Amino acid sequence: MKTSGHGRSALVGLAAVAAATLSFFVLAAPAAAQSSASNVTTPPVGRVVGIAFVGRSVSDLDKSVAFYKAIGFTQDMQANPAWRKDEITEQIYGIKGAKGVETRMAKMAINSNSSGQVFNVYLREFRGLPRKKLSGYDAWEPGATHFGLVVPDANKLWAELKANGLLKARSWGGELIAPPGQTKKMLAYLTDPDGIDVEIIDQRPATPPANGNPGRPAMTPGISHVGLIILDSDKARGFYETFMGGKLVNATSPWLQGDFYDSAIGAHGNILRFFNEGFPEARAQDKRLNLELVEFQNRKKPVQDYHPYDIATQYVGIEVDNLDAFLARAKAAGAKPVTAGVATMRSGTRVAIVRDPDVGGFVEVYEQPKK
Repeated sequence: MKTSGHGRSALVGLAAVAAATLSFFVLAAPAAAQSSASNVTTPPVGRVVGIAFVGRSVSDLDKSVAFYKAIGFTQDMQANPAWRKDEITEQIYGIKGAKGVETRMAKMAINSNSSGQVFNVYLREFRGLPRKKLSGYDAWEPGATHFGLVVPDANKLWAELKANGLLKARSWGGELIAPPGQTKKMLAYLTDPDGIDVEIIDQRPATPPANGNPGRPAMTPGISHVGLIILDSDKARGFYETFMGGKLVNATSPWLQGDFYDSAIGAHGNILRFFNEGFPEARAQDKRLNLELVEFQNRKKPVQDYHPYDIATQYVGIEVDNLDAFLARAKAAGAKPVTAGVATMRSGTRVAIVRDPDVGGFVEVYEQPKK
């Protein structure tokens, strides 16, 4: 999924086919047209400022860093990746009463393909406490997460990962998949070393004007969306759309099925639909990044109990303008806290993790220090 320079979202990847039916990369409906003066409402206290980052809990930080570098990320060495005791992180992650816990973290960076601004993925490893290993789940399992990554040459990247022993493909035959009506293979899911999904999407080239249709610039490489597999679309949309303020991009969300939707994620017989919720980016609030909520009609199963420090979990980082007010509203909207109270980092940033009321997806919300 991608946001154009005019503040409109376009769908990229599996969701693009859902929006276009027969065409792969097609502009979708505006994410959120500007409200008319008669419809202007006062934003709630504790509103979402924007999506800021993604975090993933890993089993071996060194292996994970090597993988993410291989798919185009760089490591920000200003974030010290050494082991340390960090009581603030323990509070944020809901770790209670465990002695001898240590953690280390790598701050990985790549651009957003919406704004061109840096988008971070935080990789964190823990030791000194029991951790469930959630690896091995299917891409369609409720609570599963992914993000989309547009790359300049998906076929080249796929071959390099395979040659270096880093390719763990989800797709049929372990290959990239061609969209319906096309021959070029350009999309598929793969996983990182812990089994967390990444949707690889080939960069769309520039299209010149033709037959009265305007030309389109080349798609920008980078993070294109963040995804979450949900159980109950009404409950999930009630939280991410009604409460958090996401703007639904796709005008309709029909149930979809077929080889394309199955082959990209290694499935058979799935029936699914997409709800793309556009949110501002925290670093560029005039641009939008989509939170892709995916519901599978025939894959309903209870979500197993897990914690944010367990291996192969993911959270999305959201900046808010008033954390206390947001948390109070989130509780009323059915969210459950992970963090005991609010943790204050050394920088003065105030942080807490909550779980959504549908699949228990983790959302790390934070408030910048007051100036």
